[in-house]
Amino acid sequence: MRIGELAQATGVSARSLRYYEEQGLIRSTRTPGGWRDFDAAMVERVVMIQHLLAAGLCSTTIGELLPCLEAPPEERTGVMEMLLAQEVQRLEAARRDIDRELEVLQALRQDVSQSSTT
Repeated sequence: MRIGELAQATGVSARSLRYYEEQGLIRSTRTPGGWRDFDAAMVERVVMIQHLLAAGLCSTTIGELLPCLEAPPEERTGVMEMLLAQEVQRLEAARRDIDRELEVLQALRQDVSQSSTT
């Protein structure tokens, strides 16, 4: 399938698909006329990439995860689980930072509100 067809099937722009290809996340062959030709299996792969991006993973991490996800369960080495655990830790730390910032802002807001009423 051509890039436009893949874009339509996945809801992802052709520009994003070209970026994914540059990053090695998806692959295509070239027709004799020079057009990209994507295998139908790339639809599922692009959908998986979209889900991983929505989860906050960067393209480097996704590039590390995709080969693990494609391997049959008996061939998996535990790398995927380790990477996912690291991402969970990173996101939990980010959430703690955001929660602290929110607490500070809420306290400041309360102080400002109390100051303006006195």
